[in-house]
Amino acid sequence: MKKIYLENLGCAKNQVDAETMLKILNDDNYIRTDDVSEADLILVNTCGFIETAREESINSFFSLHEANPEAKIIVSGCMAQRYAKELEAELQEASAVFGNRDLSKIHEVVAQVFQGEHVVSTPEYPPLKEEAYERNELLSFPGSSYLKISEGCNHRCAYCAIPLIRGDLRSREMEAIVGEAKILIGRGIKELNLIAQDLAAYGTDRGDKESEFMDLLKQLVALEGDFSIRLLYIHPDAFPQELPQFVVDNPKVLPYFDVPFQHAATNVLRSMGRTGTKESYLALIDSIRSTVPGAVIRSTIMLGYPGEDAEAFEDLKDFIKRAELDWMGSFLYSREEGTKAFDLRDEKAHEKAHKVAAGYQKKLEALQSPITCRRLQQFVGKEYDVLIEEKVEGEDLAIGRIYAQAPEVDGLTVVMGRDLVPGTVIRCGVRTVNGLDLEAVPVERANG
Repeated sequence: MKKIYLENLGCAKNQVDAETMLKILNDDNYIRTDDVSEADLILVNTCGFIETAREESINSFFSLHEANPEAKIIVSGCMAQRYAKELEAELQEASAVFGNRDLSKIHEVVAQVFQGEHVVSTPEYPPLKEEAYERNELLSFPGSSYLKISEGCNHRCAYCAIPLIRGDLRSREMEAIVGEAKILIGRGIKELNLIAQDLAAYGTDRGDKESEFMDLLKQLVALEGDFSIRLLYIHPDAFPQELPQFVVDNPKVLPYFDVPFQHAATNVLRSMGRTGTKESYLALIDSIRSTVPGAVIRSTIMLGYPGEDAEAFEDLKDFIKRAELDWMGSFLYSREEGTKAFDLRDEKAHEKAHKVAAGYQKKLEALQSPITCRRLQQFVGKEYDVLIEEKVEGEDLAIGRIYAQAPEVDGLTVVMGRDLVPGTVIRCGVRTVNGLDLEAVPVERANG
């Protein structure tokens, strides 16, 4: 058996791709190692969404190659898909460049590499029924898994390169998604995190173009087992009106809403290709909270998009104050070739705007931080199920998450107690807020 070292970068969708490739290679007698120095094969699954992600991907490649120059090294993922020719020319050290549309071809690429060939392969998507999604080793913490329901996107936001990388929307067959969910639940997964570029767009690429997302949810909540469903990434301009009440009526769906508003100034939103307004987005937030008890709302905000001036930033700050988001992430606009926004300003103007936006970002995060801390206080003194993720070495405590905390992006819950097993769900009483994290104890101790 040969050993493979995996460096996975980027989003949850990339993680599912990496897990899929690991399964395919495992079937070819490759086993994963955490020690790069003993690897026969290094797989760098790159992100290509924005410039900083590409820089991280390249830095990771050279660092790993330096750590083990004898190993074959393959660049895969989004950056490999979008810039295959450029990487072929610039990364002479790479044994292969492999895209992310037909993952089943990875075993062919690896076989060619070990025959001494230099490979560049970006095959198109296979027919839906032939797509590879089978996984055995999950890269998430125990008890949690991502479940991808579609590829690509049809929204065509002016700033976004995702359609250039992953193509048009390709909704998976409902039967396949439900079947995969059954397998994951059967393996003891307690939290299914549904992912796509926009969950609500599921199914709009076929038939009568109507969303099939609520139909999919109905099938998933009908499955037997002790599990919960978390919804990640729902475009605010396509938010299903019936979803909040559905969450109330179906306890298996966590009352957690990830809605990437991106901005609130009308001129910026229109240029982005979005139809909402500050007031309509505030109304959506109010609708969710007034319908769903304990609803938690996360969003991402983009700063530095062309047309964002001091007035637009004031609009955005007003939105953040009034929205009182539970969680907010922010990032700086990246000028991406091939997108509609690329020609809105030249590189010199972009660099100047980027510096201003960096200042805006610090101000926005300073505004949001006390809001999040205040929102977290609602959990103190109450009991919640905590999914235990990992034990803290040498301490009688573990790290976990309640429903209000999505994997990797939000705060955590520190649970005081012995014999806490990763992958299990423990009922806990939340005692206090510590920064952006919660502290809790198992109910027996809380009541004792």
